[in-house]
Amino acid sequence: MKIAFVFPGQASQYVGMGKDLYEGNSLVKEIYDRAEEILGFELKKICFEGPEELLKQTRITQPAIFVHSYVVSKLLEGKLKADMAAGHSLGEYSALVYADALDFETALMIVKVRGELMQKAGEQNPGTMAAIVGLDDEKVKKICEEVKDGIVQPANFNAIGQVVISGEVGAVKMAMEIAKREGAKMVKELVVSGAFHSPLMESAKDELKKILDEVKFRKPKIPVYFNVTAKPTFEAEEIKDLLYLQITKPVLWTQTILNMRSDGAVKFYEIGPGKVLQGLIKRTLEDVEVAGFDKLSDIQNLKDGLV
Repeated sequence: MKIAFVFPGQASQYVGMGKDLYEGNSLVKEIYDRAEEILGFELKKICFEGPEELLKQTRITQPAIFVHSYVVSKLLEGKLKADMAAGHSLGEYSALVYADALDFETALMIVKVRGELMQKAGEQNPGTMAAIVGLDDEKVKKICEEVKDGIVQPANFNAIGQVVISGEVGAVKMAMEIAKREGAKMVKELVVSGAFHSPLMESAKDELKKILDEVKFRKPKIPVYFNVTAKPTFEAEEIKDLLYLQITKPVLWTQTILNMRSDGAVKFYEIGPGKVLQGLIKRTLEDVEVAGFDKLSDIQNLKDGLV
């Protein structure tokens, strides 16, 4: 009866996130104040009040989601404990902090730089992403390989029958048309600021490596399953490599969830804003309990025995 914590990535943000957690809680206030010192911008104001256009900028979105997830995990201490963890893209850093492989301040510093680098790469090498629903993984891979004019590849294997592709605008649009012809149930271009998890992020990857090389990672206290391999590792140097490779490699989320289930997870809790990961897990697994902790009421429900 193992418990898995899963931490969301970009696209889970919303205006107002964290405000109810912040009000009247001195620990949460300390965390947000410390985060603003590290980040150098008004994180609370943007998260709590918006505007949405600013919150959606990659350089702000990533720290915003990371801090929110960290706050929720701290509020759950002594109430609920995970046996294993994973995070979707950015969420991998939240999982590593939860597993005590990194401290909050160091991870936030890396996330800050990561967000800035990925936004810059998106501006320098414009690209897009699209969701394809209703085709299996191998079919989507073959569709991307069929496109000879430009870069396009699977970026996120999110759930059974749900894959996101990423790359140059023309190549992605061509792959979208092929997917429609091949019988996809839904093909939808995403509103993103870059072609994440594709070779168009190469410049961000190289710069991020310099930061990662300076950081000392600890051995995780619980298994953390990584996007690049869908498997856990406890080796510090391998963790660095996987975080580095993750920038341009696909997120193997479906296989990650299947592996966690095989290793005994029967309860999956999303820790942080939104319900994206809960939906993906429900599409992939039928025999598990799925819930999330985002708002203060979610944590209060746990205290009252309603979760």
